[in-house]
Amino acid sequence: MFETPAYVYDLDELRRSHALLRQALPSPSELFYSFKANPHPLVVSTLRDAGCRAEVCSPGELATALEAGFPVEDILYTGPGKRDRDVVDAVKAGVTWFSVDSPHGLAQVRRLAGSLVRCLLRVNDTTPAPGQGLTMTGVASQFGADLDWILAAPKLFQDIAGLHLYMGTNVSEEDSLVAQFEQSIRTARRVADRVGTDLEVLDLGGGFAAPFARAGTLPTYPTLAERVAAILDREFPGWRAGSPRIAFESGRYLTATCGTLVTRALDVKMSQDTHIYVLESGINHLGGMSGLRRLPPVVPTLLSDRPSVTPAIVAGPLCTPLDTWGRGVTAPDVRPGDLVRVPNVGAYGLSASLLAFLGHPAPVEVVVDGGRIAHTSRLTLHRTPLSAEQE
Repeated sequence: MFETPAYVYDLDELRRSHALLRQALPSPSELFYSFKANPHPLVVSTLRDAGCRAEVCSPGELATALEAGFPVEDILYTGPGKRDRDVVDAVKAGVTWFSVDSPHGLAQVRRLAGSLVRCLLRVNDTTPAPGQGLTMTGVASQFGADLDWILAAPKLFQDIAGLHLYMGTNVSEEDSLVAQFEQSIRTARRVADRVGTDLEVLDLGGGFAAPFARAGTLPTYPTLAERVAAILDREFPGWRAGSPRIAFESGRYLTATCGTLVTRALDVKMSQDTHIYVLESGINHLGGMSGLRRLPPVVPTLLSDRPSVTPAIVAGPLCTPLDTWGRGVTAPDVRPGDLVRVPNVGAYGLSASLLAFLGHPAPVEVVVDGGRIAHTSRLTLHRTPLSAEQE
């Protein structure tokens, strides 16, 4: 057994999720794994072995990609703001593909890297597509250059090798996802014609849905590949021959269902006719900024062999009343020391949480492969003194 709390990642489930998504995508196409979902080294190396490329947006994610053995030509460096030193270090490491969000971003990369790199221009389309869990375009945004801006001033956006569009996230309905990709493809055609460039790469982003901290399974998209291929045939007839290369991105779909958080009950009591369950884990281990009401609150499914009771408050161990996973909810009637499991937290789980808040130890991370524990580790938080030069 392993120490708790623990995030357990099942690599067999990870491979299954990858196979499901590849079946849903048109061929030929490339698939980038978005490291922000889960940067665990064995998770990313398993996806590398499955054929994924790497989408990173920080020096830490880049270091993880390189350590995991991703070829530098398979790495796309994204993000709405980049420090000069991060661009320089990425170029020194051999990265040749960047996504930029403005004329300033394009000029920055060109100034620091010259002709060594290729840039994708991220586009903020005019209107959002329906059915999104989180809208990423069609609103005022740090992500991408507004479509109207590009069309009105195309000379500001020349010298690009491709386009990057990402309409929204967590789209569970196939029709909505097809509509999103169709809008992006049509927009890409307009931009390419207006700027006057032949695209090398068209990155259509993602938006593939997955359950988060709740019981459930991955949605399937049985006709997505053929429907998107037909749209590409119409707008970019050379795509099947690689002109342009078509790319997609995914984080949550690939990793969500591979992860389970296992944690124990620390205290159990009644308070004003309400069952109170205090767990080892709270917003410091799952839910992150939602615990501070920056995002909709997470109300995880708690799996246990105990019968359920209501009403209940499920809380973590932190010294703040905001550290709750649910108020007035139905919860298993556990006893101190009992284990509970939260499913589908392989994406945006541990690395998206408030680990530094109040200084509790990070959960153990356990990797299971073929039903056996293959690796255990724990993130450590410590302060490293800066050198005089860094200061």
